[in-house]
Amino acid sequence: MNLNQSTASIFIPDDVPESEAISRTTHLGIGAHHDDLEFMALHGIISCFGRDDRWFGGITCADGAGGIRSGRYSTFTNEEMIILRREEQINAARIGEYGFMAQLAYPSAEIRQSPRKNLVEDLSAIMLTARPECVYTHNPADRHDTHIAAAVAVIEAIRSMPPETRPSRVLGCEVWRGLDWMIDEDKTTLDVSGHDKLAETLIKQFASQIEGGKNYDLAVDGRRRANATFSSPYSPDSAEKAWFAMDLTPLAENDELDPVQFTLDHVDRFRDDVETRLRKAVDKR
Repeated sequence: MNLNQSTASIFIPDDVPESEAISRTTHLGIGAHHDDLEFMALHGIISCFGRDDRWFGGITCADGAGGIRSGRYSTFTNEEMIILRREEQINAARIGEYGFMAQLAYPSAEIRQSPRKNLVEDLSAIMLTARPECVYTHNPADRHDTHIAAAVAVIEAIRSMPPETRPSRVLGCEVWRGLDWMIDEDKTTLDVSGHDKLAETLIKQFASQIEGGKNYDLAVDGRRRANATFSSPYSPDSAEKAWFAMDLTPLAENDELDPVQFTLDHVDRFRDDVETRLRKAVDKR
């Protein structure tokens, strides 16, 4: 597959031919940065792990140059970080038994620029070959600008595909903003219980970030546990761990839907829910 960045790469853990590896994909994760997939798309990874009828494919858009660095990584140059983070992502793909792992190697600043024609072309080309049933990406209410830009690129890429080739489900997952604020009717809850050792091992592959000053391993597991417990105040926990997502499928099915208004509609429904509950309490005084 011809990708636009000269440094882009596709890693196949089990060494099958590239076209075969990509075309067997059933669950596809598309993240902005190295480690985003292991945080937000664990549901897809564990849905495919140890199976030969389901395959998880991963795409990371950024080149890894902008990662936080301290401690033993404090003197690493951008070029050294790119090499290190690429290897970390390959290790995670090998451990998670991904069908393929594409690293598109775009500078974060280029991902955030619009139009992002080359990135959209790469994503569309991979998805047209993969034809995944489900795509996991960032949610458009995230607080990281590169995550938001990556999510927009995914929607643009899907919309460039013929309708009959598009994924049947597209989920915008939480990372740099939780989605527990969404009303229950809008929220997609992904059960990520079990496979605790796998989940922990995947995250620990990204030592450059954890040892570099971010306790991602503890924070991600804590969010998964908190989501499961605080998802309902009126019933026992239905899962040990959970991850929340915004269903972006309508944006993939209807090219006329505005992603901005679509996202703000979720915010408005949250606002209405807050107002209704609070006014009910105030009016009882």
